[in-house]
Amino acid sequence: MKKIVLTLVAMMTITMANAENEEKNAVKAVNAYDMTVNMRKLAVALGLTLDQMEAVQDIHHQFCNEMLLASQAESDEREKLVNQAVKKDVQYMRYILEDKQYRKYLLLLNTTLTNRGLR
Repeated sequence: MKKIVLTLVAMMTITMANAENEEKNAVKAVNAYDMTVNMRKLAVALGLTLDQMEAVQDIHHQFCNEMLLASQAESDEREKLVNQAVKKDVQYMRYILEDKQYRKYLLLLNTTLTNRGLR
């Protein structure tokens, strides 16, 4: 009887440890898709005008929403949705930003995506 109880306790302990690790991994995966940034710092880094800052803020808000939708999608569709969101964001930013600003934005975006494991 003791062996059965001890085996049951060991199984429950292992199950709980695995469930905790899975939950932590799921939270990390969702956090990787959270693309919110400090707009003032981005504006300073890119040297944005007030009009550009407003437009960039709107575009980035849309990009963040699309990335959150991608994080909730099935794993086989997730990469496709991320690529679509990035492509749309880059197209809109190209229209708003000047060449120098755009190159710097691309550098920042690619670095962020690489650091979060999305590229």
